[in-house]
Amino acid sequence: MTIKAINPATGEQFASYEEMTDDGVRDAIGKAHHAFLAWRRINFSSRASLMHQAAQVLRDNAGKYADLIAQEMGKPIRDGVAEIQKCALACDFYADNAERFLAPEPVKTEARKSFVIFQPLGVVLAVMPWNFPFWQVFRFAAPGVMAGNGAVMKLSSNVPGCALAIEKVFQEAGFPENLFRTLMISSARVEAVIENPLVRAATLTGSGPAGRAVAGKAGSRLKKTVLELGGSDPYLVLEDADLDLAATVCARGRLINSGQSCIAAKRFIVVDKVHDRFVELFVKRMAAAKMGDPLSQDTEIGPLARHDLRDVLHQQVENSITKGARCVLGGAIPSGPGAYYPPTVLTNVRKGMPAYDEELFGPVASVIRVDNEDAAIATANDSIFGLGGGVITRDIARGERVAAEIESGNVFVNDNVRSDPRLPFGGVKESGYGRELSHYGIKEFVNIKTIVVA
Repeated sequence: MTIKAINPATGEQFASYEEMTDDGVRDAIGKAHHAFLAWRRINFSSRASLMHQAAQVLRDNAGKYADLIAQEMGKPIRDGVAEIQKCALACDFYADNAERFLAPEPVKTEARKSFVIFQPLGVVLAVMPWNFPFWQVFRFAAPGVMAGNGAVMKLSSNVPGCALAIEKVFQEAGFPENLFRTLMISSARVEAVIENPLVRAATLTGSGPAGRAVAGKAGSRLKKTVLELGGSDPYLVLEDADLDLAATVCARGRLINSGQSCIAAKRFIVVDKVHDRFVELFVKRMAAAKMGDPLSQDTEIGPLARHDLRDVLHQQVENSITKGARCVLGGAIPSGPGAYYPPTVLTNVRKGMPAYDEELFGPVASVIRVDNEDAAIATANDSIFGLGGGVITRDIARGERVAAEIESGNVFVNDNVRSDPRLPFGGVKESGYGRELSHYGIKEFVNIKTIVVA
């Protein structure tokens, strides 16, 4: 089978890659395991030196990688550069902190000596998406490899060039050969990889159905998983909010990565007293974003990653309008080539509409009017998802209190949700389980071993 790279801005194929054979996949896993057996005994200082070098490779090639990302999934070029720089930051962070995060922990007991150590598990499978094709990988790979694990990675099939480029980063940085391998395979073959006895655990960032499939197969083999799935992040605009700030934060949060982010702001829950003014300012901010060629430095919104994804999004918009939502901006597929979809704002959104109940993976905002703070919190939590959320208020203590009531893994007050190597990242409910990043993330794929000396 041939895996094709299609430019979503033009609809044209610009590259193709041959899928690996079953024997090739088994060979790659076997070699990754062999590399792990030596790597796990390498000291942290030596690991850190190579991980710092990986950060340098990323920085040195940021423009080239950003260009590749733009061609394969349509990310505006300046956002692609920022993504690569963030990957380098994660590499440096774990190079500097992994040894401290995984230091033996003494525990006082009746025994002569009791302590906990952290040891790598082995080869970890990473099933990663297309929307942040480098960042999603490195936020797993930097801590996972620094912890002493090996890795095999299946990246989404519409970004095959990125998959091979990431493997090459580890090669150019000087890591042991085969420690990190890209598997050029279709999603249908992931279950067979999980079944391989040399694969000890799996992590996935993607859709709910994909997460359930990987978790089910891994569970049947008693293998650890970490899942970061979809989100429909609520941003609560309270009656005391600075509405100029609210409109800016909410528009920026909705349009990140052309709206194609699990932690993009998606549901805007606005207290009645400030609803109309917020919508006025919000629509103005959304309309001002420039949509165009992702290779242009001034483009803020590129095409969606695939035409079928745009079609699904547009159907969700139309179904919501049919059920009573009001479209006050956008909502129409533009003429011409490319999988473009304009910034769109829906108001009068209610339960039972796709704009309320489902994740909208594109630059479409759902504005929901509520009576007060209590109703805003209840509406925020009336979702199958629980990844991120925001609270906009002038009262910081109030913001912290409301943030604690939102059922999600991340809540930001007066700012956009974003991942940070220093902070744990993940969700609850159908947004998944487990944590990436910070010291919590590096401990997801280690054996937490107790040793007692009598």
